[in-house]
Amino acid sequence: MTDSVYQQTLDYLYTRLPMFSKLGKDAIKADLTNIRKLCTAFGDPQLAFKTIHIAGTNGKGSTSHMLAAILQQSGYKTGLYTSPHILDFRERIRVNGICANREWIVNFVERCKEVIEEIQPSFFEITVIMALMYFKEQQVDIAVIETGLGGRLDSTNIIIPILSVITNISYDHKDILGNTLTEIAAEKAGIIKQMVPVVIGEQQPETENVFFEHALRNQTTLFYAESLWDLVRVKQDDKYQYFKAVNRAQQEMYSLKTDLLGTYQRHNIITVLAACDILKNTTGLQLSFEDIKMALAHVKQLTGLRGRWEWLQQKPIIIADVGHNAAGMTEVMAQWAQVPAKHKHIVVGFVKDKEIGEALALFPKDNTYYFCNAQIPRALPAAQLQEQAAIAGLHGDAYATVTEAVKAATKAMSADDALLITGSFFIVGEALEGMEK
Repeated sequence: MTDSVYQQTLDYLYTRLPMFSKLGKDAIKADLTNIRKLCTAFGDPQLAFKTIHIAGTNGKGSTSHMLAAILQQSGYKTGLYTSPHILDFRERIRVNGICANREWIVNFVERCKEVIEEIQPSFFEITVIMALMYFKEQQVDIAVIETGLGGRLDSTNIIIPILSVITNISYDHKDILGNTLTEIAAEKAGIIKQMVPVVIGEQQPETENVFFEHALRNQTTLFYAESLWDLVRVKQDDKYQYFKAVNRAQQEMYSLKTDLLGTYQRHNIITVLAACDILKNTTGLQLSFEDIKMALAHVKQLTGLRGRWEWLQQKPIIIADVGHNAAGMTEVMAQWAQVPAKHKHIVVGFVKDKEIGEALALFPKDNTYYFCNAQIPRALPAAQLQEQAAIAGLHGDAYATVTEAVKAATKAMSADDALLITGSFFIVGEALEGMEK
């Protein structure tokens, strides 16, 4: 399989199909009709294996990867579907941490073209059916499926999982999901199914009634992760965060560590520990705490997760994180404030349809900024970002590409400085690609 043939296949997907990264909400089909047609056309692959469904505003990617790592470590052949990718399209579809085969993707798209012309699906709808077919043909035992956006009308909502997980609710994609936490929660709660237990990662007064009503209507049980586990970080080094975990029901304490270094991972780990408890108690899956500990310590190795408080370099310090909205950026900036450095630099870019004013207000005013835009139509032009940032008291130059911004930042840095690369997934992805080349 040559690189050019694979790239031609991707170009067909990117140019032929409506794509959210290019068009924003105009690429979204506001019902599940297309994905149902696709599943029917391919023999309902979603019925061939067990699934776990993950939704939420922030943390669903990390939570999905951690759960997949645990299932994999526990001996289950595990599929993992996430989006968007950071470096390679194949990152969206993994089995036991290994990206989908290039030749398989090329062949699948070839046999799918007639169906594409007939049904006119979106890019995301095709990636969902592609993942489901890959997992079926790979004969996975179980697959962890992350929603793309929302839940109720998300194309992944074709599955009937053994567990649903909603990590948290905060403001994002208001133009699609709603202007209040209650409205957004209602969209995320759309993944709750009849008799399928639900884990809620973070308890919030504004969303409690929404989840309770959906659980009641679907005759299922709702579990709040924070009522089952507590987690206290005891230390951190350049490779791990170390925690004491308390099982509230058993009143027992455990030690564990993770190779994911973002302080926000505490919330996700609590959610994952609760999910493992429910899976063990309701489905019969064998998940020993030793396997859970081992998996959490090696999430990146087992699943290939990237872009979450990822240390790219030690001296000078370079860190990348896909903060991408105000809630995520709150956590990122709190941790960034603790990074020791003589002077700090930030490469940042967003997409057009984000309400970035709230996020920009969280950035420190004494850092040097390098405003840029990813090479996608939906990117907010760097000059516009520079103007909005100036209103928030943030100053720096604008660059036409992420690579140029990173080069300018690294050139300006001394050995005792630190650089953060953040904003959208696309900013981090292009930065990693440029640096690794």
